[in-house]
Amino acid sequence: MPPLAAQAERLIGLGVPAIAGLSAAEVRAFAGSAAAAPAGALLAVHPERAPASALAPLLRREGKEGFVVTDMTDVDLFTPLDGIDLPDSPLYVLADVDRGDAMANWSPDEALPALTAADRTPLLLTEGIHWVLQEPAALARNHCFMTIGSRLRKPKGALDARTPALWISNGTGRDGRERRNAPKVGWCWAGNRHTWLGFASATAREAGVS
Repeated sequence: MPPLAAQAERLIGLGVPAIAGLSAAEVRAFAGSAAAAPAGALLAVHPERAPASALAPLLRREGKEGFVVTDMTDVDLFTPLDGIDLPDSPLYVLADVDRGDAMANWSPDEALPALTAADRTPLLLTEGIHWVLQEPAALARNHCFMTIGSRLRKPKGALDARTPALWISNGTGRDGRERRNAPKVGWCWAGNRHTWLGFASATAREAGVS
């Protein structure tokens, strides 16, 4: 992962502060204040400030723009699972981000308790996008990842069975051939397994490190 100062400049160059209602100076100042964060920390913007629908088109792979699948028009309604407490700050850092390759071919329903037992927290969809914005190589053919920290609640409180993920489009179906090899925000069923999807997680979220 690049140093936090470099990550801040990357977000500024992409126009993320404008999306989040922040100035470039505020992003730089936060990165400076969090400079003592563990090596490899990821800088993220709170999802209420920069939703997935606004961040996904900033992704790039082989010159192709990222996108959200057409049957996920409610992508910004996916919110943190109960038990995931986000810092009360427009910017925060995540420690020890991992793609979860060892859990490939697990279902989300199987992976969540295992991550919790290992004292890890599953990434939110927006956090996963931030990771790929900083490290495009985090998304690779046959090694993509789910972000099961984000889920949609139905009106009566039950969880929608869809779980969001980031992978690479094959350019088939409704994606369109022109999107082949583009970064893609999609979803999978909570009970299904996929050999090419890990479960991205971190050890902690912090509003800043003095």
